Amino acid sequence: MKSRQVILASLFLLVLWEVLALVVNQPILPPPTVVLMAFFQELPGELGWHFLASLWRVGASTVLAILVAAPIGLILGQSKRLDAIASPVIYLLFPIPKVVFVPILLLFLGINDFSKIAIIFLILFFQVLVLVRDQAATLRPELIYSVRSLGAGRRALFRFVYYPATLPAILMAVRQSIGTAVAVLYVVELVATQVGLGYYIYLHGTTLLDYPKMYAGVLAMSLLGLGLYFATDGFYRRLCPWQFVEQS
Repeated sequence: MKSRQVILASLFLLVLWEVLALVVNQPILPPPTVVLMAFFQELPGELGWHFLASLWRVGASTVLAILVAAPIGLILGQSKRLDAIASPVIYLLFPIPKVVFVPILLLFLGINDFSKIAIIFLILFFQVLVLVRDQAATLRPELIYSVRSLGAGRRALFRFVYYPATLPAILMAVRQSIGTAVAVLYVVELVATQVGLGYYIYLHGTTLLDYPKMYAGVLAMSLLGLGLYFATDGFYRRLCPWQFVEQS
């Protein structure tokens, strides 16, 4: 998507927000100018601290999910026997909304960052696992044998076969899961924590009734999701240029 289209869409949403604020004419929907003022005032202080905490949780869970799920998906995709054993379990667990595991993980892992990272990790884990497994399953055995016959070791196989075959699936899975991950992040930050954008939004919206700051928190969480999405999309285009040869 071109940057000009993104800018025009953002301007349209701001104008629509301004019109709705004039029509509603209630404190619960302040105009965008008031919210933007609160956003830039809060960003160097309290809001910025909560933003960094949320960014850490999403970033750590994403890296952890890739490091764990990608090798497992690659193994399952290359081994029909192991995939036959694991597929029923994946089939049962994949559709379950991972947010239902929040109270269970809090009980087992405690009230800390690790339990919140674990929830987001579960979402990304299954997305990466399934897409990498399906992509690895398309690798023809004769291709691997031919590369090995040329004297390629494990490092060469990873660089010239597994890496270009599975990297697009990994980045696509992360890109598709970011929206859900940020939504679940809001939910987990409502539970037993005083740090994070979810807590910031809830505190100012329901306890302090400071609606401009509440919307500033919503804006920050939206920018977090958008930033992660566009960053992943940028990595996708930079690291997998062969995926866009036909489009250029």
